[in-house]
Amino acid sequence: MKINWGTGIVLAFVAFISFILYFVYIALSDPRADHELVTEAYYSKDLEYQQDLTASANLDHFGGNVRILQDTKGLEIKFPPAMDPKDISGSVSMYRPSNESLDFELELTPSDSKFVIPAKYLVSGRWNINLKWTYQGKPYLYRSRLTY
Repeated sequence: MKINWGTGIVLAFVAFISFILYFVYIALSDPRADHELVTEAYYSKDLEYQQDLTASANLDHFGGNVRILQDTKGLEIKFPPAMDPKDISGSVSMYRPSNESLDFELELTPSDSKFVIPAKYLVSGRWNINLKWTYQGKPYLYRSRLTY
């Protein structure tokens, strides 16, 4: 059987379209590609954005920085030394981009200008950390990405 050039072009298009549809099917049916929304209430989160910018600027103007150290106990969060730990109140939220069920939030109770997130809460991989706290009536915010 002889195939002319018109039939060859049609067969090439059909093969290419089949190839693309196969990969679309694989991408949509693979459970590893299950991406969730960052947050369910993203419209209300957008309204809080200016407050977050102000809180981040407060930390910059304070002149201190937050340090995060990893050890066998977990993550150790060190606040600026000029901040008295008794006056710090807030929360730390850990967000795992790959798995919503691993997300958690803890109340900040620092001692000696540091706070430890126990290793039992942390699974190895990438995390986004958000520290929101108030110190002497001013809001502060620190955000970072880390790999545990």
